[in-house]
Amino acid sequence: MLRLTRGKPVTDEKKPRRRPRSDGQRNRTNLLNMAKAAFTAGEVDIPLDEIARRAGVGIGTLYRHFPNRDALIEAVYRAELDRLADAAPVLAAQHPPVEALRAWMRLFVDYIAAKLVIAPALNGLAGGTGALYAQSGTVLQGAIDGLVAAAVASGDISTDIEPVDLLRALAGVSNYAAGPGWETSAKRLVDILIAGSRTSAS
Repeated sequence: MLRLTRGKPVTDEKKPRRRPRSDGQRNRTNLLNMAKAAFTAGEVDIPLDEIARRAGVGIGTLYRHFPNRDALIEAVYRAELDRLADAAPVLAAQHPPVEALRAWMRLFVDYIAAKLVIAPALNGLAGGTGALYAQSGTVLQGAIDGLVAAAVASGDISTDIEPVDLLRALAGVSNYAAGPGWETSAKRLVDILIAGSRTSAS
């Protein structure tokens, strides 16, 4: 139906509704997953339009989320970091303090593994990785500090445990990550570290 308003025709047809925001988030997640899968497979120089194709979106959609290649690579890394950081309060709510710490440290091993597989792509960042890794250190420190503090307060682990020492011990295992089965060994180390951190009363 057509009617006039101050001399201008106005239709009763509604404007097309915008696509739900969930679509945009889904596209972003798919792009990150496809990029990570490519980097994991050694496709460090994969063209961006190929990543978009695998994610089932157009190249314009990729650029709306990630204006350049470096932005995509950084986002892949930050997604892994965010997953680890976000797990800390969830685990703390679901498990006793020392078990929440143990579970988070095992996830930290998975994070190290993901970081290793995307390292070749990260090393190609125009601005280097210094600032990116410095920020990740701050995020990780904040996550483990809270978990260790809760375990200390519960009397499960000793008061002289430094959270950063636990991170360093696990990160050091990545120096031997070229060998098969290193992640399994690293997760066994988690149990050793937890056992060595316990108080005599526990």
